[in-house]
Amino acid sequence: MNTGIKGVRRVSAVTITASSILAAGALTTPAHAAATPKPSIVAKGGYVMNNGTGKTLFTKSADTRRSTGSTTKIMTARVVLGQRNLNLDSKVTVQKAYSDYIVDNNYASSARLIVGDKVTVRQLLYGLMLPSGCDAAYALADKFGKGSTRKARVQNFIGQMNSTARTLGLTNTHFDSFDGIGHGQNYSTPRDLTKLASNAMKYSTFRTVVKTKETRQKVTTKSGGYRYMPWENTNNLLGSYRGAIGVKTGSGPEAKYCLVFAATRNGKTVVGTVLTSSSVANRTSDAKKLMDYGFKVA
Repeated sequence: MNTGIKGVRRVSAVTITASSILAAGALTTPAHAAATPKPSIVAKGGYVMNNGTGKTLFTKSADTRRSTGSTTKIMTARVVLGQRNLNLDSKVTVQKAYSDYIVDNNYASSARLIVGDKVTVRQLLYGLMLPSGCDAAYALADKFGKGSTRKARVQNFIGQMNSTARTLGLTNTHFDSFDGIGHGQNYSTPRDLTKLASNAMKYSTFRTVVKTKETRQKVTTKSGGYRYMPWENTNNLLGSYRGAIGVKTGSGPEAKYCLVFAATRNGKTVVGTVLTSSSVANRTSDAKKLMDYGFKVA
C-alpha cells in the first residue's frame, strides 16, 4: 500500500510541474506578442494604417490640424481624376499667369512649364506630383474649375477640393489653395491625409504617377515643334525604401516638412503621413520608421 501512495505522489508532482510550465507559457505569450515597441518620430503628427483593411497601426496627434504644404496636391490630383468623362490626353496651353504665379510666390516649386507649350492633363499630373509644380497645379485648377474668368475657375476648383474632402469624410481638412500655398485656412491631419491618399491610390493613373522616380515628357511647343520636360520626384523614399510606391512630399514656413507615404511588402500595403517634421532627412527617417513598424504589426 505504501508503494501505491508513493506512486500517486510522484504523478501529482509531475502534473503540478506541467501545469506550472503551461501557466508560465501563458503568462509570457502576451509579453512576446507585444514585443514590437512603437517608434519615436520627430514629426509633431503621424499616422499609419493597413491600406487593405483600414486598420490603424500608429497614431501621434493624428487628428490635430496642421498646415499641409504641397501634400495638398494629392487632393488637386484626386479632384482631376474624379472628373466625369476625363480625357487624360486633352491638351492645355500654358499661360503666362502660371509662370507669373511662381515668381509672385517667391519662386515656389515649379514644373518649369513654358508659356505657349501644349501639355496633356496626364503630363500636368506628372508635373504636379513629381517636381511638385505649383504652375502645374494652377494649370489644372484653371482647366477643371468652372467659371467665365480664371479667378472664378480657380475658386470653383478649390470648392471642388473641399466638397471632395467632405464626401470622403475628412472632417478635419480644409483647403484655400490648389497647391498648398495657403492663406490661413489650408489644413489637414495625419489621419485625413492618409485616408485621402488611400482613396487616390484607387486610381491607376495616380498610382502610376506617384511611384515614378523620374520621367521625360514630350510636349508640343508654341511653334508646333516639341521639347522634353525632365521631372524628378521629390519623394526620396522611391529607390531608398524597399517596396515604396509613393506618395507626396510637402514643405513650407508653417508646414515645415511633411510626407505622405506608402509601401507594399509581401502582399501588404501600409500608407501613412508625417506632418511638421524638422528637416527633409527627419521626415524621411520618420516615414521609414513608421513603415517598418507598420509591416510588423499589420
